[in-house]
Amino acid sequence: MLPYQSLIEFDRTSVDPLYKQITNRLISLIQDGVVQPGVYFPGTRQMADSLNVNRKTVINAYESMLLQEWIEAVPRKGYRVIPKLPGIKPRSFQPKNHFIPAENGTFKNSLKPEPAAPSRRLSSSDLVVNDGFPDAGLAPFKELGRIYRDPLVSEQVRQLMSLRDEGGLGILKESAATFLNQTRGLNITQNDIVLTRGAQMAIYITAMVMLNPGDLVVVSEPNYLFASEIVACTGASILTVPVDEHGLDVDQLEELLLVRTIKLLYIVPHHHHPTTVTMSADRRRKLLKLIEQYSFFVIEDDYDYDFHYQNSPILPLASAAHNGKIIYIGSFTKLLAPSVRVGYLIAAPYIVKKAIHLRRLIDLRGDTFVEYMLAQMINNGELTRHIVRSNRLYAQRCDHFCDLLTDRLSHAMDYTKPQGGMAVWLRFKQRYPVNKVIADAAQHGLFLTGMSYQREGDRNDNGLRFGFASLNENDMERAIAILEKILK
Repeated sequence: MLPYQSLIEFDRTSVDPLYKQITNRLISLIQDGVVQPGVYFPGTRQMADSLNVNRKTVINAYESMLLQEWIEAVPRKGYRVIPKLPGIKPRSFQPKNHFIPAENGTFKNSLKPEPAAPSRRLSSSDLVVNDGFPDAGLAPFKELGRIYRDPLVSEQVRQLMSLRDEGGLGILKESAATFLNQTRGLNITQNDIVLTRGAQMAIYITAMVMLNPGDLVVVSEPNYLFASEIVACTGASILTVPVDEHGLDVDQLEELLLVRTIKLLYIVPHHHHPTTVTMSADRRRKLLKLIEQYSFFVIEDDYDYDFHYQNSPILPLASAAHNGKIIYIGSFTKLLAPSVRVGYLIAAPYIVKKAIHLRRLIDLRGDTFVEYMLAQMINNGELTRHIVRSNRLYAQRCDHFCDLLTDRLSHAMDYTKPQGGMAVWLRFKQRYPVNKVIADAAQHGLFLTGMSYQREGDRNDNGLRFGFASLNENDMERAIAILEKILK
């Protein structure tokens, strides 16, 4: 309820009766948009107590507003502002939005919001293909719920909530360190980890801690779009190096390093975003030598590391000697569900210290319940079992989707079957512009929301990420049928 006692001022010495002063003020609040159409006023007794006036005064004020058709009496509910106010009382009535200035203000900032996409209400029959997200239907919510309902857990979490946050819940940092050491060979402790709300926040914090305006940052071409935008927000300058079937072209990177002083490289070596390419072992070795020789920093994005179907995963760059030059980031979100926002950042101690401070400024407490439950899933082995189950199913879905592509759409596109991950990079032939494919598919109820890329002359030109992991076989076949229809 609005604090009417502070919104309604009246003068007991005025010649105007109190009820009239209250009436005029309430009408003014409606005109200004403070009290919205359809809102119920407090009952006459409650309003009288709030304003410290006689109840009869409030009744007279409400009756005056009834006569002027500002409010209406609803049986057994009370008085409410008329939902559709008549335009003649007053003629110029229009609730005000005080966040809209009379003139557009401007301020200097490197952040450039993307234009709003045209909105369309989805129907139950529409099919949405994402950028490559896990199937939320597989998320172990039952296991999480069982932990959540444990009364001992509730008491422990309540105690943990009162502790000063040091980059995430200590029990999860310890469990995550063990998990990452066993799966990635990192040899770290909980003191090397900062927990974040997904990998996106990890990229943001790292960029803000590491970069200054004018620094040179190298990213791939094409690149994870939001990572590039985060770098741009710092005022740093971006240079690009192409990606081919073996990953980032480290020879071209070396040519850049010969003539420019690079502060930072952002790279996704395991399953590159957006193309899904895995960086070759030879290029990884050369990149590590370049890091040592030119002493630049690297953000290694651990994208889709735990999902591999054809071969065992290649250990991350961060598992090799790098003298603290690699900041390793990743997320548990891809293992569970898009709404479970837990990521991590692993770096040298002085970077971790700054990252903890910055995280505290933008996310004071984190999500204690989710972090605690995730730690329990790691410790009791449920997370590992969930990864094994998911890998098996996603591998089957990858095989099925790629078979459909080969059988029915090979005339219109090329693709390379990914070694893992949750998406396939489709490269449409030039007579099928990807933007038109997306628009035409939407007209048939298929919404392709994965990243698309167009750059004439680039081997990845006219490409689109198609996330298969969250689609069952019927959904895949339906999507392929729509694409087949519009690509004839």
